[in-house]
Amino acid sequence: MSKKNAEEVTLNPVQSEKSMVDEERPAAEMEQSRTPIFERAAAFVLKRIDAGLETFGPCAYPAPSSVGGVYPAIANFEWTSGFWSGMLWLAYELTGDVKYRQAAESQLPDYRARLDGRIGTDTHDLGFLYSLSAVNEYRITGNPKAREAGLIAAELLSSRYLPQAGIVQAWGNLDDPEERGRMIIDCLMNLPLLYWASEETGDPRYADQARSHVRQSARYLVRPDRTTYHTYYMDAETGEPQYGTTHQGHADDSCWARGQAWGIYGFMLSYLHTHEKDLMELSKTLADYFDERTPPDGVVYWDLVFLTGNAQERDSSASAVAACGLLELARQLPSGEERKQAERQALAILTALDAGYTTRDLPGSNGVLKHGVYNKPRGIGIDECTIWGDYYYFEALVRVLKPGWKP
Repeated sequence: MSKKNAEEVTLNPVQSEKSMVDEERPAAEMEQSRTPIFERAAAFVLKRIDAGLETFGPCAYPAPSSVGGVYPAIANFEWTSGFWSGMLWLAYELTGDVKYRQAAESQLPDYRARLDGRIGTDTHDLGFLYSLSAVNEYRITGNPKAREAGLIAAELLSSRYLPQAGIVQAWGNLDDPEERGRMIIDCLMNLPLLYWASEETGDPRYADQARSHVRQSARYLVRPDRTTYHTYYMDAETGEPQYGTTHQGHADDSCWARGQAWGIYGFMLSYLHTHEKDLMELSKTLADYFDERTPPDGVVYWDLVFLTGNAQERDSSASAVAACGLLELARQLPSGEERKQAERQALAILTALDAGYTTRDLPGSNGVLKHGVYNKPRGIGIDECTIWGDYYYFEALVRVLKPGWKP
């Protein structure tokens, strides 16, 4: 991008046949968001990605959270590698610049090696890892090697399904008594890998497991007061529900902000595959509560139990995730006030993030969004950049600049 065009984003119709959706929708409803502020915001993200191309390569990825605003480069063993790969594919879809595609494609052998070596694959986060890397590559380029890697990852994810409990276990060895039967709200974001595997192979098993997990999530992770548990334990042998708790929230009975955001977006992602209206209703319900607990400046605290006037940290990544979910909700809702409200809420979050939460004024940073929180109870990545926050902020910008884009 030349200096003359440094504040402009050139849209490009990089879109496979599979990614063409919702073409009938009148463009007028999204037109208000096609403003210079979002184009400038996307241009800033692209600058950060361009700088990252020199640091992160075929076998190097940003750490989950920054240290003093700077992401160290790490190997492909964390649950977060896919967010960097996903940002590269978003950049390619938005601009058509082949350098982003080449950078993303260069990582596929590393993702395949991770599968073959079973490196950090004992997790439901295979969805985050391989939907944003291998499946994205296959969707956009048709590369059969990317499809193969995606299907191997889907099979590993499927192997974590506990039939009696009807859930995909979150973390750890399936025989680990500390982890056995644990589901967490984050897993809603990993289910698209299973739906995709059924679409690609014709085997309904993967999608059936995903539908079962989302039903159990709706039943046990969502509380009557419109808040969510981060984690819930099921008896893996009998299928009986046990108890809800938290891993990253303030307390077992509080509402971890990023978990609520995962719910807003995650239930919508399953809705896209199942078209079960109760999932859309759940997303709306969680979004209403999220909005009610959002401070006037538009960005939530790391746990929704906190409101304006305390010394707790914000979590910009939670708001970025919620913005993506709200934009998908707005796209799927029938025309009317509810759709407009979801869109207004999403655009208000994006405007707030752009106004006060980017690293434009943080010299030396290679991140995009500051004031994120990885894991407050364990003292990890507090008031730092988070690579998923950067990814979902960019995804939300791509959504408003390219309304036909498909997650």
